[in-house]
Amino acid sequence: MKAVLLTGTGKRYDIVSAFAQHTTVVACDPNPLAPAQYAATVRRSVPLIKDPDYVPALQALCEELDVGAIVPLTDLDIEVLAKAREDGLLPALVPPSEVARRTFDKYECHKMLEEHGLPSPPTVLPGEDVGSYPVMVKPIEGSGARNIFPARDAREAAFLCEYVDEPVMVQKLMDGPEFSIDCLGDPDGRCLNAIPRTMLESRGGESIKGTVVADEELIDLGRRVCEALEVRGPATVQVFRDREIGLGITDVNTRFGGAFPAPVYAARPGRSYPELIARMASGERIEPHVGDFQAGRTFTRYFWQLELDEELRPTGRDIVEPPGPPAPR
Repeated sequence: MKAVLLTGTGKRYDIVSAFAQHTTVVACDPNPLAPAQYAATVRRSVPLIKDPDYVPALQALCEELDVGAIVPLTDLDIEVLAKAREDGLLPALVPPSEVARRTFDKYECHKMLEEHGLPSPPTVLPGEDVGSYPVMVKPIEGSGARNIFPARDAREAAFLCEYVDEPVMVQKLMDGPEFSIDCLGDPDGRCLNAIPRTMLESRGGESIKGTVVADEELIDLGRRVCEALEVRGPATVQVFRDREIGLGITDVNTRFGGAFPAPVYAARPGRSYPELIARMASGERIEPHVGDFQAGRTFTRYFWQLELDEELRPTGRDIVEPPGPPAPR
């Protein structure tokens, strides 16, 4: 099988190790202490994303290590990879560059969703009439739940738009339950699956507890978003079910979400997203199986760590013996 190259691996040890169960994994991160790279078959440092040598460095790795697919683990290089794919330079599993640009800009994402007839809460720029309150004031290019504040009325909203030191938008405060839909698209932009989960608890914008649900309305919405935006590879669609307006999409991230384990646990045997991506990297055409998964699976995330020696090589030693969490009794 061809290798899969993961960029911006950071601390996503769960993602890298899951891929490593199915194929050769090349992890790229400029930080030698990024823990997730130590779960890969091969780890390489590459130039920073803005460096003109970034794409050529990835090209060289693809040729050297027989890479069949590149999957970004952060938002930062999705548009760069998309343009390189469109130019025939890299086998990146990312959406079109225009979609990558507009989903990184949350106001543009709102407009794009409306253009495709997909539900998005009322959203305006500062100074425009949002219609009703309460609202959320949030950065246009925010991440990790940074600088997001509720406002009860126009006075509070105006203050927060001035207070936040970056471009913001104003969006209806959705009052219903929150869900995320983990989707996977193939190289032709067909939706292979859409797996919804609840948001039981989040921290820093990342879901750390949740349960997979068989909600037909959410499954269909995930499929529609995936195919309308020609998603290639993973995407996470964040949705609220508001009591007044029903479903409203508040964010679309064309990468794996924080709750990556959820669709892995819920997948049928042979159909986890890492395994499907590994098969697609080798040229296999996967048939869509939207809605075919195991509901009721709950995940709860936690922290762990690695010890490295003087040469930054894993020692294999852990603070407990045997390594990892205790076996269930």
